[in-house]
Amino acid sequence: MKDQPNAMAGRFPGLSSKLIATIIGVILLVEIVIFLPSVASFRTTWLEDRLQIGVVAARVLDAVPDVMALPRGLTDRLLNSAGAHAIVYRREGQSQLIELTTPVMPETVVTADLRQGDLPSRVWGALDTLVAPAGRTLRVVGEGDLNESLVELLMPETPLRRDMIDYSRSFALVSFGIAAVTAFVLYVLVSRLFIDPVLRVTGNMLAFRKAPENAALILIPSRRSDEIGILERELADMETELFSMLRQRRHLADLGLAVAKINHDLRNTLSSAQLLSDQVATLDDPKVQRLAPRLVTTLDKAIGFAQAVLDYGRETSIVPQFAPVNLRTLVEDAAFDARVAGNPLIAFDNGVDAALMVEVDAGQMGRVLVNLLKNAREALEAVPGEPEGFRIEARANADSERTVITLRDNGPGLPPRARENLFVAFEGSARSGGTGLGLAIAREITEAHGGVLAYVEERQGTRFDITLPVRRREG
Repeated sequence: MKDQPNAMAGRFPGLSSKLIATIIGVILLVEIVIFLPSVASFRTTWLEDRLQIGVVAARVLDAVPDVMALPRGLTDRLLNSAGAHAIVYRREGQSQLIELTTPVMPETVVTADLRQGDLPSRVWGALDTLVAPAGRTLRVVGEGDLNESLVELLMPETPLRRDMIDYSRSFALVSFGIAAVTAFVLYVLVSRLFIDPVLRVTGNMLAFRKAPENAALILIPSRRSDEIGILERELADMETELFSMLRQRRHLADLGLAVAKINHDLRNTLSSAQLLSDQVATLDDPKVQRLAPRLVTTLDKAIGFAQAVLDYGRETSIVPQFAPVNLRTLVEDAAFDARVAGNPLIAFDNGVDAALMVEVDAGQMGRVLVNLLKNAREALEAVPGEPEGFRIEARANADSERTVITLRDNGPGLPPRARENLFVAFEGSARSGGTGLGLAIAREITEAHGGVLAYVEERQGTRFDITLPVRRREG
């Protein structure tokens, strides 16, 4: 198992930093959304304050019959208090102008109409002021305090822009402060409720991965009833099962190695005994001639059992190499290898469509078919009496999703004990002296192909169905 010591580098490079950044980002985004109408309101209030001075000036104009008679010092003070270059008062179709002693000729004039109270116009005006170049002049238009009166101010935009920048800076500082405090408080709460348990589970997974046979590393779940609590309990159960499975696998591996060594020596001994039995069979003693065939048969069974155990022990998890294969040809070859095709006592019917193709590992799937056909042949040959009408047939049905291969014989069927332990190694044999490894290997190979090997009960005989999914090539 490849070690990854840096899989969990620390606390802040992971969820914590992402959480803090996300909280601060969301808060700042909300502050930006709030900032736009706030700065627009600040600009409107600032302009309205200046416009009020224009309204006061308009009252002065109403009180004086001759505007030209106003002292220049008074008009200059009115304009300076409003920060304006000129004030225009319009009422009943007449206009009156108050301007500085030394008139200012503006180069660029921008109108700020306070009569437009919709929010988009105010926000757009505020943004325009913030990014405006220096030297512009504002024409502020608003209603007077009399009916159908209108007041206009001509004033430089620079003071307004300077105050808006100061306001924005203060707003930004307060926003960052609120974001930092809020992020810290939320981080402490979320860290205690979520991040710390997640880090605990993650650390446990990494530690258990390095030493899965250490029972002390199995997670002790908390009493939480939410999703994290479910995760902890499921992880603890999984680690417990994995720990038990690894211990059992190690014991079985050690035991299997010992059995393989014993079995290997036993097979050699039996082979030597078989050679001796062949020599004994050539003797002329009638008693020897009567007992020798039974001795040879017994030795053959013992050697076959030893060889089957060795083959099963050497069985490795080889990944199937899928390729298109003609199923009828595959069945024919398997029937020949299982000594079913051409058998004088058993009729074999290969009813698979000659054009049917399946995408399988030909070697592995051929082994499945050989095991099933061999079992069927041996079951029919074991029937006492004269063989009559024994038959094995192969069929296949295919659609867009799957292919079902059916192998059926008309023998006596499986005994109850074999049905109960079907596909269990060393227990699923239907005949005396069998190992039951053929069906166990066949099932493993079929499942490796993504399929299912199933026994189908029928009134007579034995039937197995191999269901294989249809593989679709990408592109």
